[in-house]
Amino acid sequence: MKESLSPYIDSFLTMIAVEKGLAKNTVEAYSRDLVRLSEFLVAQNVASWEETQTVHLRSYLSSLRREGLSGRSIGRHAVTVRRFYGFLETEGVISENPVPPFHLAAGGRKLPQTLSAHDIRKLLAQPNPQEPLGLRDQAMLELLYATGLRVSELISLQMQQINFQGNFLTVKGKGSKVRAVPFGKWARQKLLDYVNGARRRLAKGRASVFVFINRSGRPLSRQGFWKLIRGHALAAGVEKRVTPHTLRHSFATHLLEGGADLRSVQSMLGHADISTTQIYTHVNGARLKEVHRRHHPRERGDRKKDLE
Repeated sequence: MKESLSPYIDSFLTMIAVEKGLAKNTVEAYSRDLVRLSEFLVAQNVASWEETQTVHLRSYLSSLRREGLSGRSIGRHAVTVRRFYGFLETEGVISENPVPPFHLAAGGRKLPQTLSAHDIRKLLAQPNPQEPLGLRDQAMLELLYATGLRVSELISLQMQQINFQGNFLTVKGKGSKVRAVPFGKWARQKLLDYVNGARRRLAKGRASVFVFINRSGRPLSRQGFWKLIRGHALAAGVEKRVTPHTLRHSFATHLLEGGADLRSVQSMLGHADISTTQIYTHVNGARLKEVHRRHHPRERGDRKKDLE
């Protein structure tokens, strides 16, 4: 029976990849969700998508809760179900959409981990600029913090995407959407130092379109950069667990704390939906509460001083 369900999954995945231009990771997530859904329906003796009833879909989400999935993961599955059955309805595969109006509890979305300005300075100062790899690492970290790029965008960055005259990058992000991201004087100088010196030495005469390369002249891998940033964070004495996304989160949070408007930060991050960017306003709120708790006399129990 599962074979009768698979062709429409394949058609849907092709549609969102080609027509909607969704990123590969997003398409793969939809694929995993739909395979899981089809396996559940087969176990319920549902032989075709037309046979799906609302009760089946409610039972499916209930089964995910019983398996211990987080509210956020269940919410993602609900989005997949909605979108897929909407596709089936548009294609005329089903005459009536069985998707119920899911009312999911908030997923308990975790606030992103960020670094303080002090820890950022320690991290950026860690690479040794006297060495080619140190110059490269310094340029990468400065650029990451200056732009909030995703790690995939950073390691795939090509020379033609850098505009040194205007101090901005032309970045192709998720869904092949192109955006312009500015960078400041600090990142500009570190980039120039690297491009005009260390990069040529690392390339060893080999031509490469990529900005950041390893000691063999090849593009740096995603895993390689993860190890690199963690190593520098440990050496710098940063106690928090640092990943490439930590600098992206810190970039957004520090901009908003400095007075940047949400729409501008959304544009620089490449978020399709501003609700994704709004998580950083929650970070600000959490920090304000912590400051209040730690420093208000009543909150810290310093009532004696309060009476003096």
